[in-house]
Order: sequence, then C-alpha cells, then structure tokens
Amino acid sequence: MNQTLQAAIYRPATEIDALMPDIADPVAAADFPQTILRYRNDRAAAFVGLDGLSDAEWVAHFGRFEPLEGGLPRPLALRYHGHQFRHYNPDIGDGRGFLFAQLRDDAGRLLDLGTKGTGQTPYSRFGDGRLTLKGGVREILATEMLEALGVTTSKTFSIIETGEALERNDEPSPTRGAAMVRLSHSHIRIGSFQRAAFHDDKALLAKLTDYALTRLYGEEPGDNPPAQLLGLVVERAADLAASYMVAGFVHGVLNSDNINITGESFDYGPWRFTPFWDANFTAAYFDHQGLYAFGRQAEAIHWDVAQLAVSLRPLVEAPALIAQLERFPALYGDAMQRRFCWRLGVEGAESGAMIEAAVRGMVTTGMPIDRFFHDCRGGMARDAASYGDAAWAPFREAITGLAAIPGAKAHPYWSDEAPCSMHIEEVEAIWSAIDKDDDWVPLHAKVAAIRRMGEALGKPPGPTA
Repeated sequence: MNQTLQAAIYRPATEIDALMPDIADPVAAADFPQTILRYRNDRAAAFVGLDGLSDAEWVAHFGRFEPLEGGLPRPLALRYHGHQFRHYNPDIGDGRGFLFAQLRDDAGRLLDLGTKGTGQTPYSRFGDGRLTLKGGVREILATEMLEALGVTTSKTFSIIETGEALERNDEPSPTRGAAMVRLSHSHIRIGSFQRAAFHDDKALLAKLTDYALTRLYGEEPGDNPPAQLLGLVVERAADLAASYMVAGFVHGVLNSDNINITGESFDYGPWRFTPFWDANFTAAYFDHQGLYAFGRQAEAIHWDVAQLAVSLRPLVEAPALIAQLERFPALYGDAMQRRFCWRLGVEGAESGAMIEAAVRGMVTTGMPIDRFFHDCRGGMARDAASYGDAAWAPFREAITGLAAIPGAKAHPYWSDEAPCSMHIEEVEAIWSAIDKDDDWVPLHAKVAAIRRMGEALGKPPGPTA
C-alpha cells in the first residue's frame, strides 16, 4: 500500500467470489443509533476513485454499509483459524468486522475495504462486535505514522462515531463507539490457510493458493504453486519485520491470524512505538513473556510464516517449502540494511557494520531512535557533541564510507529542530482532547505533520505486494 497515490476511477470487483462459499459467511452490519462522520481519508479515497463521494454518501456506505455500486451485495465475515501467542485457536474469524467491498486501482491491483466495530458475526463468541472511538483514533495514528516511515500497511479509510456507549475492562467506561473502514491489499491471512488445512480441505487450499498468486501477487502459477506462494510471502514478511525495526514499531499481537498473506501490516490493537532501541520493549500489557517484544518481532513473523508452510504441506512435499523458509534470515538482513540506509539517507549495499554500530550507539547512550535518524540524515550528525564520545566512534567510522542519497536533506522537514515522533504520551493527549472537549484539531494537525515527514522521507526501496 506504500505507492504514490494518484487520482483513479472507481473500479468495483468481486474476486472473493472465487473462494465462496468456503471462505466466508454473509452478514449484516449493525444498525447504529447515530452515524457521525469523524474522519474520511480523501488521500486514500482518491487512490480508488471514491474521493468524489459527498459526506452523506460516505456515511451511507461506510456508516450504514449500503453496497457500493457493482460491488459485493452483502458484507462477508471471513473464516480463519490462527495461533494466538503460539496456542492454536480454531474458534476465531471476523468477529467484529467484515469484508465490505473489493475494488481496483488504476494499475489493476485488487484492494479490499474491510471493517472493524461493525457488529456481531458468527465468530464474535462473547464479544459485542464493537470498536471504541479511541481504538479508531489510535489506528489512524498508527497507519499514518507507519506509512510515512515506509512500512507496507493498511490505510485507515473512515471513522464514523456510532452514538453507542461501550463497556470495556481495560479503559475508562462507558466509552464512545465507532465503525472503522480500512483499505488493504487482501483480507486473506495465514490463518485462512490454517483453517483449510485443519479441515483437510485440499481443494480450498489449492483455491486459496491460486487466488493469492493470481489475484493478489499477479503471478502466473508455475510448476509448484504452493512453494511459489510461500517464497513470495517469505520475501514480503522478511521486509515487514525489518520495516518494523527501522520504524521503532511494536505491533503487539503478531498472531498468525494477524499476518496478511501479502505481508502487509494491519489490525492495530495495543501497538506502541518504542522511544529507544530496547529489544525487550513490549506493547501489549498481556504479553507477559515478551513473545512479541520489539527485538523478537522477526522471530515471531518467521514463526508465523512457518505455519503457512505447515498448512501448505498437504499440497506439496516438504523440501521445497523448507527451502523457501530458510531464505528468511538472509532476506531479513538485506531488508534491514536497505531500510536502515533509506531512513538514514545514505547509500550502502554492505552496511551491516554501520547498522550494528548505530544500534550499539543508541543502546549505550540512550539516544532516541527518531532523534538519531533525524540528526544523522544524510550521514552527518547535526549535533557533533551528542555523537562525539567513544560510544559513537565505530558508527562515525562506518558512516564515512557511505554516500548520501541525492537530495536526502532537501525537504524543509530536515531543518526542524525535533523529529516527528509518535509515542504513547502524545497518543493519549490527542485522545484526551477528543474525549474531553470533542477537539479534533490535535489529531488533524498530527496527521498533517506525519504526512509532511513522509514527503521528506520519500518512498522506501524494496518489495511491495
């Protein structure tokens, strides 16, 4: 989803029909007491030809969920399983959201509009199928910041307040409810394949593989489609893991049902950005073992991709799948170098020593991640005093051999005294202004600041689904 956004015409699609009725159940959206438009992402809407909708039309489609012309006639709650903190759970699925529509961009790429907080489904279990407005605001901030920092992520498309008072155990209640829509590249997860394998449904596994290859990756199936797909997922997943690290981001819940088959980051719950390079930093208060801590995210994502390989095993012999899985560490290392250099604004094919020295310097001195990248953009520290002690000597030596990317510091953003960051204190302050005074100005100001930083950084190199 990290592409240059261009004006597009609306092009509806219903490609998910190829997997029906085995992949999802038709559902109805909740009938909300109110539908108050709080956020419409016109930049993303222009990408799929929907920016011309009036506010009333927007609310009708994304608050009342009237079908888009030529699109899916009814929302679909997808079925999937997944490992949740390494424990297999066959009793999950879209429990408070659904696939609302499919459409294409001008390049023909298939995209999904999925929801969160839009009512109960057959997979809601004991949940109310709702989303808090705070959760929606947090997702706006997460997706905007990640997109600016080059992470391949879903986009928060719409937030509509529903007029409901929700009870939650982990935050002050009652709290305001919201219906959220996200734009993403596919609703299919690793857990979708796990469910098919669990039920020994080889026909569905084969259909899922073909759907992912042909409709999501635009690839012609070769001699070994399952291994071919796994190889593509390994490449995207390794890049995703590296992008999290370079962004200083902790997703918090990297379960296999939260890993998209295209390697796109999505579904943001207890996320946090770590201020410092702290391998043990966790985002979820319930991650008591630190399974998804900052420094363990690559391990977690690799483990999840291995579950995809296990799920594909009924279709193909193990050696071809193992060979693809074994590519992950090297691909992750390459992606770390590529993305670290991109954010730093330098060119360097062999930059492993520089990255190691930079990380050691940040850890030793307590230099904040965002401050480091902002100071050293283009390879030269703006504050020589802060990087002049012995802890930074290996970094200073390593960076001298790397050339600056042309125009790395051309944008006025790089003259700002402080970097644009997204830490928990600011997230809470932005929400507090909305919660207490219905003041949305800080949120919109922050989104504008984040997008300005994204313009300054430009598009990252690397694989995109």
